[in-house]
Amino acid sequence: MASFKAHYRNARISAQKVRLLANLVRGMYADEALDTLKFQPQRGARMLEKCIKSAIGNAQDPDQNDGRSHRIEELVLTDVRIDGGPMLKRIRPRARGTAFMIKKRSSHISVGLTPIDEV
Repeated sequence: MASFKAHYRNARISAQKVRLLANLVRGMYADEALDTLKFQPQRGARMLEKCIKSAIGNAQDPDQNDGRSHRIEELVLTDVRIDGGPMLKRIRPRARGTAFMIKKRSSHISVGLTPIDEV
């Protein structure tokens, strides 16, 4: 089973925010998913779009695929995973000398495409 993958590591956005978009496009054809994400106003949609375009580029590169190039219309998003990445921990001063921890979260975006003749 030929699966074409792309990863966006350490994306500076919370995984929770991108998972909503990943659930929206999981199982769609690649061109449909790009059209859907184009009209989403969230910042995470741009990051997910970038990762899907990279996976499409991997599928269309004949050097990686034994001389074969796959068309965008025949690719399905089979594996869309959003995992939590490393957190930057910052301290925020609060009242009466206390301190609160601020976690600046990041995420790892992984996309896998499969041609429809192999699904």
